[in-house]
Amino acid sequence: MVRPHARAIWTAFLLFALCSPHGAWAGLPTDQLRDGVDRVVKILKDPELRGDKRTDERRAAISKAADDIFDFAETAKRSLGQHWAQRTPAERGEFVRLFTELVQRTYISKVDQYNSEMTFRGDTIDGDHAVARTTLLLSKGSAMSLDYLMHHPRDRWQVYDLNIDGISLVANYRAQFNKIIRTSSYEALVTTLKSRQTEFSAPAAAASGAKSVR
Repeated sequence: MVRPHARAIWTAFLLFALCSPHGAWAGLPTDQLRDGVDRVVKILKDPELRGDKRTDERRAAISKAADDIFDFAETAKRSLGQHWAQRTPAERGEFVRLFTELVQRTYISKVDQYNSEMTFRGDTIDGDHAVARTTLLLSKGSAMSLDYLMHHPRDRWQVYDLNIDGISLVANYRAQFNKIIRTSSYEALVTTLKSRQTEFSAPAAAASGAKSVR
């Protein structure tokens, strides 16, 4: 069963339910990440999108914003690791689709339930790669380091991995995917991802009672 580290998978996407981000740091990767966060905050606060009747529309808007912030194809490729090279173009396309649906459904079903505060601490740029460093202020005064690994594949900076208190989301997925493939097969991994996708395709009204990938 695909069960990413609970803290990593949920914290990784808390940005979609954050209060307005703070910090005066200016840098292109950070600015674009901040803009993406602001877009999602605006969606969550839009009175026209509130309520159970607008759930699907609200989640579709959040998914679109997520596509701008995250390079899910790159995250999927890195998560599959060495097994990516062995896949056909059709298999790669299917894997990216299943992986993206899994990750998006993991957080979209919970996005309205979180409220935290993000502080941007700056970014480091090295060619076409960058790290945007942030801190999440959580309940009871605790804090968590959340670094966004970004690259510039096309016309904007996009996130392809996250480090949550030093834990890489991609490395976490890669270890689990590799274990399934080595102990069973790539086909078994696809079957597992499809079962996760089916589980999270349940009606939105049942999401609060559904089991989560953790």
